[in-house]
Amino acid sequence: MIKNDGKIGILFICHGNICRSAMAEFICKALVKARGLEDLYHIESAAVSDEEIGNHIYPPAQRCLRQHGVWFDPAKTARRVRPEDYSRFDRLICMDRSNLRRLEGIIGGDPQGKVHLMMSYTGSSREVADPWYTGDFEQTFQDVLSACEAMLDGPESIG
Repeated sequence: MIKNDGKIGILFICHGNICRSAMAEFICKALVKARGLEDLYHIESAAVSDEEIGNHIYPPAQRCLRQHGVWFDPAKTARRVRPEDYSRFDRLICMDRSNLRRLEGIIGGDPQGKVHLMMSYTGSSREVADPWYTGDFEQTFQDVLSACEAMLDGPESIG
């Protein structure tokens, strides 16, 4: 099922949408652009909580993206996942198991198998550590980068 004007829709999800999922959105957009695939993907990010709704990307996350030369939209603000996102997106990718449980409560389950853990694309069962708590934005960047590359190189990718 392809939505979003015929593009593959990817929604990255974390707790607040100001660190991990926002970083994933712009890292993945940068990779897609570098591969010349912008016309094939629609990429967004969202939160499972409403704690940060309307807030911009957390400044240390912005610094990390800048250090790696990854463009991000400075106007990006956190939004909460909506039930209709399940039908709008082809992949809903959670940073950790807590996000996954909360997402399934919001969308009412995953009958089409669209929901995945981020690091599963790398063959790992571990979670993307939350830099809000760890302070290690570089590790989060590297985890997200490797998972996005693996996802775009995987069998379900386009290009």
